[in-house]
Amino acid sequence: MSFGEMTITLDDVACLLHIPIRGNFYTLSSFTEEEAATLAAYLLGVNVQFAARETRKQRGRYFSQQWLFDNYIRQCSVKNYDCAARSYLLLLVGCTICTDKSYTRVDAKYLLMFRVLSTCGRFDWGAIALVELYDNLNDVSVFTTKGLAAYVSLLQCWIHEYFPSLRRQAESGLDCDVPGASFPRARRWRYRQGNVKLLEYRPVMDALTPDDMIWRPFQNHRAALPFDLVGMYSGYLRGCTVVPYLPERCIKQFGYVQYIPLPPPPAPAIAFVDNDWIGYDIVVDRIVQPTRPATYAAEAAADYLSWYYIVSHPRVCRHVDGLHGAQLVPQYMPAQDDPIEADAPAPAEDDLQHERIWRGTIGSALERLVTRLDLDR
Repeated sequence: MSFGEMTITLDDVACLLHIPIRGNFYTLSSFTEEEAATLAAYLLGVNVQFAARETRKQRGRYFSQQWLFDNYIRQCSVKNYDCAARSYLLLLVGCTICTDKSYTRVDAKYLLMFRVLSTCGRFDWGAIALVELYDNLNDVSVFTTKGLAAYVSLLQCWIHEYFPSLRRQAESGLDCDVPGASFPRARRWRYRQGNVKLLEYRPVMDALTPDDMIWRPFQNHRAALPFDLVGMYSGYLRGCTVVPYLPERCIKQFGYVQYIPLPPPPAPAIAFVDNDWIGYDIVVDRIVQPTRPATYAAEAAADYLSWYYIVSHPRVCRHVDGLHGAQLVPQYMPAQDDPIEADAPAPAEDDLQHERIWRGTIGSALERLVTRLDLDR
């Protein structure tokens, strides 16, 4: 955004979906078609050959959502309730927080999470949803990507909460803030088919100001779901992959003055990710120490915007796109210690702008490359 960074946080996931954001991370395993069929026979109560026909039909270690639903009905009819519950839970996860681009099938790698039904509540389902969404948003930011997987409804409801000018009358009328009702805030919204294209949204987003945002939309929801400090944990989350989770870069969303954050740390080993997650309170103290509660929404340190405009991409549209592009980005230059010589010609404004564009392009390409490297290797 032109006024700073924003992201979906664990607290947003908890309020929108009412799924736990505390618990253990889960290490997912990959299977072959044969292994997925054998696992289905053991946990879903089906014949191995029957499950193998399904995996071959799906051309991989997948089950169709219809196949899982039919198996749920079949297992209920023979009173095999454990296998019916696993089919239902796998179907539920596969068509919500772990949806793939097909929107019709579910990866078998999630089945092991329901092997022991009594331990399902020990997992951090909020982190699983956020890791899936972060990973897919990272992929969809690449120009050649054609679609977005993960739980798109979570992203859509988050936009409705923070960007009131983009709601397009999408409220359902349900009051989700009543204490004791336990309605997730996502039920406040309903899907509406829009007729605005992506290219039309881009200049609208660039024109947004801090006053157009609702920075803390869940304050009225705290009676139904109190704030959990673990939502301000900073470090890495893991699930289908390992992703950085850095709320200090958007600490305005937690009611604090935004400051210049430290560079993201390199991705640690899995054991260190788990240790940092267990000791989240130490990390929260570290990111809160440099700041204070904000006196007004979107309050930031005096030097924050000048830093942000150097290291980030504050606009979606480029000024070279003509009449449909955004206005020129304000030129925030760092203060110079030495005065410029009187006879030294000042660089042209266009040259400065082009140099920043190239720096930003190269920096983004390097960041995408680093995220795909095997850091241990």
